[in-house]
Amino acid sequence: MTRGGRKDTDQESERRCIATGDSGPKCGLVRFVLGPDGMIWPDLGEKLPGRGIWVSADRSAIEKAAKKGLFARGAKAAVKVPDDLAEQVEAGLARRLVDLVSLARKAGQAVCGLEKTKAELVAGKAALLLQASDGSARGKTALRPPEGANTHILCLSAQELGMAFGRETVIHAALTPGGIAKRIRLEATRLSGLRSANLTGAMPNGATPKVVTNAKTLRDPAQ
Repeated sequence: MTRGGRKDTDQESERRCIATGDSGPKCGLVRFVLGPDGMIWPDLGEKLPGRGIWVSADRSAIEKAAKKGLFARGAKAAVKVPDDLAEQVEAGLARRLVDLVSLARKAGQAVCGLEKTKAELVAGKAALLLQASDGSARGKTALRPPEGANTHILCLSAQELGMAFGRETVIHAALTPGGIAKRIRLEATRLSGLRSANLTGAMPNGATPKVVTNAKTLRDPAQ
């Protein structure tokens, strides 16, 4: 809700996925635009000019839209679709999430390490629990996430979490409530849709997940 008491219509507005036909909040979809070169580009920040084409933040939905020519139908024009479009979206979302966690750390709103994370959770100060997707299952069960929906984030690797905290790897982290935590929750929900198979330890066709290796230099595919 805004300061004047209005509902934040931008957050609550819905868009229709061209692949599934379902409508839902924008935070659960990815916006694409047609570039001047006729190429379809992900617009993860939703700032690029042009008519938006929306697809659910789900790997299978993006791949379906690419394979079945649904982007051309949505753009009402001939388009070129990169073969690795889903991978571009995944890498861009991972970069955005790593940057946000790093921002929370610099603002004093995030801690890492098992003991510090546990202390925040026990004290009731944590809004989100982040744990590396490739951490041990036994170690992750030692911590209970805060109550509420989507408070347990598992879509970043130990290396990616480590970059956010200036370390080689991080397995456990906690974030305190605030605007940054809300943004992290939304971006994590989208990234989880691209990495859902990896969260259970398997990727389609034996593939391995794309890992952000340099958050400072990797840019959104659309930039």
